[in-house]
Amino acid sequence: MDIESYVKKCIGESESEDEIVEKLSSIIRFYKDISVSDSVKLSRAVFDEVSVVSSLDESRFLSYPKSNIHMGEFGVGSRGKGDFFVHSKIAEIIRNSDVNSVVNPTAQDDGGVVEIDEDSRYVTTAIDGIHSRLGDYPFLAGFHTARATLRDVCVMGATPVSLISDIHLADDGDVAKILDFTAGICAVSELTGVPLVSGSTLRVGGDMVLGDRLVGAVGAVGTSSVVPTARSEAVAGDVILMTEGSGGGTVTTTAIYNNFPEVIDETLNVQFIKASRILNSIDGIHAMTDITNGGINGDANEINKTTGLGIHLYEKRIVDLINPRVYDMFKKLDIDPLGVSIDSLMVIAPANLVDVIVDSLTESNIRVDVIGVVNDSGVTTIESADGEVNVLVPKFREAAYTPVKKVVDSLDSVDFDEGAAEIDRVTREIISKKDEIVRWIRNRYE
Repeated sequence: MDIESYVKKCIGESESEDEIVEKLSSIIRFYKDISVSDSVKLSRAVFDEVSVVSSLDESRFLSYPKSNIHMGEFGVGSRGKGDFFVHSKIAEIIRNSDVNSVVNPTAQDDGGVVEIDEDSRYVTTAIDGIHSRLGDYPFLAGFHTARATLRDVCVMGATPVSLISDIHLADDGDVAKILDFTAGICAVSELTGVPLVSGSTLRVGGDMVLGDRLVGAVGAVGTSSVVPTARSEAVAGDVILMTEGSGGGTVTTTAIYNNFPEVIDETLNVQFIKASRILNSIDGIHAMTDITNGGINGDANEINKTTGLGIHLYEKRIVDLINPRVYDMFKKLDIDPLGVSIDSLMVIAPANLVDVIVDSLTESNIRVDVIGVVNDSGVTTIESADGEVNVLVPKFREAAYTPVKKVVDSLDSVDFDEGAAEIDRVTREIISKKDEIVRWIRNRYE
């Protein structure tokens, strides 16, 4: 419960100070075991702070251009069309910054890369946030977030060397959540031999957010002596291979909130490390990624946009590589397996490497198969078992995999084109703001 936001909204609706303080004090007592007088004091202090802030003159430092497009209604964070668009705007801001890198978010890749010296040594970094519905299961949250960020470094062709953690727990959260989350990260650390070396621990919103919501992220750093395998290196004629997918945070969340606890067991592994090490030892692979962002539907279309190329996929081969328990759950819950994260590795390589890749992975008991080819069509198509071919278009959100998501998916969303236009407008304004402030600081101090 964000009490600062609550007071702002009440003031915006012209409610009186006494009315706001009375309602807020009741809300505070719902969360905290404190007296009426103390809850009123706290409510009055919150009201006073919000009132002071609202009276400040807006400046380039204290304001931002408003799009009036909300995260949920535009599907941001839901691994679909709206989310991909906003990520492209983040990349646009980065592209308009006068700092160089080898790979950055403009490539819509799993990690970013910088070259650090004349000997062409490279550092790859990645960061993944806690799945929003795993906050009540901190060990699983830590485990799967660490696993995801390490995988993002591995698929870029780098060797992971360290982990970092950022954890935020709301004011009423049990401190044990932080410790259990850390233990989840450290379990992955032990299993992979990659140490957790630093981090940050804070409250969500400080004094202004009530409840016990856990949010945060885990980052990873990797190194390599050659240029990492970015998606942009794919070429027409390449073959696409996929390893078996058992899911991670998304599949775990699906299992928890739909009462399939036995499926959680399938997600607790670090097979990707073994697979990545094998694949990174094979010369000539053009690109690797993991099937996470809205499933293969989302990832394939991101590759289309990054490279300008097309992809043709074989549906049955993809489905056959999904862990049977996971796939059985998808079928029972009517979840599209092509539109949800299954955490497989996708490998894009010349056709003459297929036998080497398949044999190397199979020898280590890692299932893999050819699931498609890269062409010059500019779109992703998928071929069913009976030969029917359809264009695979990203949906507004990833496949709905919890009861709440199924309801949200049925609600009206903002018009995509109108929302995109507004977000595009504020992106340009924010780039101008950034440029203006950079010039101001340089002129002041240089």
